[in-house]
Amino acid sequence: MSTTPSSMSPTITNMIRLDHLHVLAAFHRYRHTSPWWRKRAIVNSSCIALEIHAQLEEEIFYPALAKVAGDDPELLKSWPEHDEIRDNIARLRAMGPENAAFDALFMRLMNDTLHHVADEETVLLPRAERLLANDLKALGAQMNRRRVELLARRPAEIAVNSAATFPMISLLLAFGVARGLRRVFRRSRSSNGKGRKMYR
Repeated sequence: MSTTPSSMSPTITNMIRLDHLHVLAAFHRYRHTSPWWRKRAIVNSSCIALEIHAQLEEEIFYPALAKVAGDDPELLKSWPEHDEIRDNIARLRAMGPENAAFDALFMRLMNDTLHHVADEETVLLPRAERLLANDLKALGAQMNRRRVELLARRPAEIAVNSAATFPMISLLLAFGVARGLRRVFRRSRSSNGKGRKMYR
């Protein structure tokens, strides 16, 4: 049994589905009555996720699918849909949450994204799972590597927006990291003979 990074990676189609779930979860946190700073964080978090997702699809998924599916009409219409989503993102970034048009424009972005996601999940992803069956994990590993590169360009921005968008999850993650660091510290002290074993 192979244990290469490709063999352990999720498939590219499952990674795309997880991206869809992530952005939809952020959308569902948006309320017209939320304070301006929370609206801004949710919008920023959603926009970054959509930009990275679109870039990953355009660099990796769409070209791989085009090689085996040719001029598939559903695939061809995905590119201009990404362009429309990017246009809405640019317009949102040019205005603040205090602008009366902000809520309506974010709702439009949500609707366009939901339509795009529905097309991908009902047509493109199942087609890719048939036509690219032997390459799905390798493509997933490639997408993972590229995602890390893209995320590394804006870690602070992503962390701040995620914390305001998903405060409970962020708190739980911080708690988990703190516990993990505490265990590592205790183990290193124990293995250096500087104290008794303190594991629980």
